[in-house]
Amino acid sequence: MADDCSWRSPRPCETYRAEWKLCRSARHRLHHYYVHGERPSCEQWRRDLASCRDWEQHRNPEAQRSLCESERARAQDAQKYALVWALRSSPPADWHLPLPQEQKDE
Repeated sequence: MADDCSWRSPRPCETYRAEWKLCRSARHRLHHYYVHGERPSCEQWRRDLASCRDWEQHRNPEAQRSLCESERARAQDAQKYALVWALRSSPPADWHLPLPQEQKDE
């Protein structure tokens, strides 16, 4: 795989740059701190951007391996979180009836 010169990075380098820039923005830092209680780490986006540029300019196999591992880890992180709500194939049978609270108010 490292010798394959037709290999392309999973995302364009501009995407990694945009993600790194977003991660460093004041709005994102404030939101991340509010939600998680800590500042976001943007280091992985910076490494991915450097690896992508290194691959495009020098065809460095180490940069290719680094990008592949990073994308694989990102995909695994996205899969480990289950859906919060169970999806339904049809509405409940009594969906059209008034709610119990509405019945008490009447």
